[in-house]
Amino acid sequence: MNEDSVNIIVKPEDVGRRLDAFLAETIDIRSRAQIQKMIDSGDVLVNHKDSKASHKLRLGDEIDVEITEIAPATFTPEDIPLDIVYEDDAILVINKASGMVVHPGAGVHSGTLANAVAHHFGISESDTSSVAGDIDRLKARVGIVHRLDKLTSGLIVIAKTEDAHEKLSDQFRRRLVFKDYVALVHGEIYEDSGIIDAPIARERHNRTKMGVRSHGRYSFSQWRVRKRFEKFTLLGVEIKTGRTHQIRVHLAHINHPVVGDEVYNSGRDKTIADHEIRKSIAMLGRFFLHAEKLGITHPVSGERMRFTAPIPDELTEFLELL
Repeated sequence: MNEDSVNIIVKPEDVGRRLDAFLAETIDIRSRAQIQKMIDSGDVLVNHKDSKASHKLRLGDEIDVEITEIAPATFTPEDIPLDIVYEDDAILVINKASGMVVHPGAGVHSGTLANAVAHHFGISESDTSSVAGDIDRLKARVGIVHRLDKLTSGLIVIAKTEDAHEKLSDQFRRRLVFKDYVALVHGEIYEDSGIIDAPIARERHNRTKMGVRSHGRYSFSQWRVRKRFEKFTLLGVEIKTGRTHQIRVHLAHINHPVVGDEVYNSGRDKTIADHEIRKSIAMLGRFFLHAEKLGITHPVSGERMRFTAPIPDELTEFLELL
């Protein structure tokens, strides 16, 4: 187990208790709602299997908890420049740079998009003191509705009011948000388009990694070819669901992993024969995945809005090299 994991063996005095209630008292997370979310997301295993929040504990049950989101005990707004695509009284749309974490978590307490947005909104450190330590309340306070992986660039919408947060969150839950990415993958794809309908869950032996698993959560992606290169293909990928690492996992599943993605491409970057291309991928320091288009219904006006963020210069330059 790593420092962000917890292993617990159920003792006689805890037999018969609900899993979520037991964990809320046992591990250092204040919110029972967050515990339930972790269980639903597959971050909690009982006897090496996914379980339910209502599971009644039995003597000797082995509980493994992967603590993927821990809010810091303190939260400080920081003056970090933001690439603002659009802003009004209800929403803020940001073009996030690769390398920026969206919100604080295990081992990351500063330099995040949430820190930057809090400063932009004029939120003081004292304003966040009541929610520090509770990741869900902290995200709601700062307006975080969804996220992108650290090394993925592109569009994120932030809510500026509680009402906007609630309405935008509902759109994401009901899959009414249009999310379109651009990805460069290994291999030449000869079909013009396709779908990937494959459930995703956490790997049992590496809880920071996701994979296609029969017991996983429904996950659906649509891809289309934008341009073909020798040994590479540039794709547009629209996702209907928003699972952790979804595009990266789905494209690896069809044997066309994302370029630069060391977690899921099984070392494909290092096997490229062309030395210059291989060196350029290493110098990128990121994977080739960008959230290019985002469509939402405005939480106040009801107007359907669509935003676009151009492909970052470093990715465009790599395409020119190809």
